[in-house]
Amino acid sequence: MQFLNQLLQLLQQGLAAIFRFIGLIWQWTIAQISAVPWNRLNELSTLKVVVLIIIGVVVAYLLYRAARELLEAGEKLLTAFVTLLTVFVRTLPYILIAGVAAAGGAWFINHVNI
Repeated sequence: MQFLNQLLQLLQQGLAAIFRFIGLIWQWTIAQISAVPWNRLNELSTLKVVVLIIIGVVVAYLLYRAARELLEAGEKLLTAFVTLLTVFVRTLPYILIAGVAAAGGAWFINHVNI
């Protein structure tokens, strides 16, 4: 049992580290996007405005792609969750019958003298 607890703790720590890393990347990216002078178009030269527009289009496209993938993953996650709940409900009779069989066997062994 201790091995199982250690394995689960290792998995939990690994997942936490992955999510911390993802969070750091999101924070860095948001800071970089915020650092671009989006509101200074009238102060910039024409070349810089063109570059800024190209950057804006690239950033918007990449964020759109990320949002689509996150949406697709969310749909798959929701489907998997519903499937898991369905399986839990479907297996309840088997689990209940196994408990009744174990209780009946324990009662028989403890109360019937043969």
